[in-house]
Amino acid sequence: MGKYHQQQLSRVASIPGVVHYLVICIFVFTVIISTIHWPRDDDKKLAAALGEECNLFEGKWIFDNDSLPLYQEKGCPYMSDQLACEKYGRTDLSYQKWRWQPRHCDLPRFNAMGVLEKLRNKRLVYVGDSLNIGMWVSMVCLVEQVIRPHLKTMTINGSLSSFKAIEYNASIEFYWAPMLVETNADDPANPSAPERTARVQAIEKHAKHWTNSDVLVFDSYLWWLGDKMKVLWGSFGSPDAIVKDVNMPLPYEMALRTWAEWMEVHIDRAKTQTYFVSLSPTHYRAQDWGGTEGQNCYNEIEPIRNVSYWGRYSLVSMMRIVERVISDLQARDLKITLLNITQLSEYRKDGHPSIQRQWEPPLTKEQLDNPISYADCAHWCLPGVPDTWNQIFHTYITRF
Repeated sequence: MGKYHQQQLSRVASIPGVVHYLVICIFVFTVIISTIHWPRDDDKKLAAALGEECNLFEGKWIFDNDSLPLYQEKGCPYMSDQLACEKYGRTDLSYQKWRWQPRHCDLPRFNAMGVLEKLRNKRLVYVGDSLNIGMWVSMVCLVEQVIRPHLKTMTINGSLSSFKAIEYNASIEFYWAPMLVETNADDPANPSAPERTARVQAIEKHAKHWTNSDVLVFDSYLWWLGDKMKVLWGSFGSPDAIVKDVNMPLPYEMALRTWAEWMEVHIDRAKTQTYFVSLSPTHYRAQDWGGTEGQNCYNEIEPIRNVSYWGRYSLVSMMRIVERVISDLQARDLKITLLNITQLSEYRKDGHPSIQRQWEPPLTKEQLDNPISYADCAHWCLPGVPDTWNQIFHTYITRF
């Protein structure tokens, strides 16, 4: 990736508060593929329930001005300013009104009461980076609207943010662990590090916070992108620690293997439902979808129509690592489902905040004079694409 695109990604700033944002690092390779799907046992059950040919991850976006959005940005008291595109000046709201239509079936409409009932006396935890924060905020906004004000709370304690539906004794939480394993970017208020370093064999510091969860939703991808990653053997601050630059994607696989080993030993197979969200695509190169070279998602207002479109920065090699790790876990009788949201999200170049979001620190005059240079084409406006992710997720958790 060129220097210009590195600068664009680096301006996706980290944010303290309810939502903590990361700095996206550089990444390389060009891979074009029409669609990727990993069949799982839950997929087969879902197909049996919705129709034998049903695959919720294959389809097209249809404009729906009648039933969408599923909630109002201004109506959700837990909305993040980094995702509140309407609040920060976006006047074209069509991004809120695209409905995902699977090819051979219909995506069940989100049932907030059904989700809350399934989560009664349970704990749902989203774990990962800022893309999973967006999915968590989406879920909170989807369900909170059916709960009376005095029967819901939000608490934030360091890396853990927790929404509680008191009447249901249900919690919907987010835990900040952008690389799943321990890193020098684990402070949610200050995740930026000049030289990102991962302890690829250390996860307990994070994992103890999601132990005993009933439903777990993991993601980790963008923070791993680049040519090399600094890997630490030992402890941060220890004089005996060893740090080496390791070629990617080996560190990513090492970290996921550590995560998988923890899951195999500690997850209650009879109790916990586990999901892993596939990579969320970015849209920093307009020429990839037939646009003008040097442009990005700035001012884009419609989805990509080419059904075979695949962004050059959605690295299939890293997705295959996730596939192998999940397959190995399943072979050891741990039930885990991959939510393969990548292809359906690839089409949505219109769904990013671009310049319509809160920025911390405030933008410089040079940035304001050149909006394309700082457009956020990695995260997603809400209401928007992550609501569809949660609609699909909701279909799994309410049916099984």
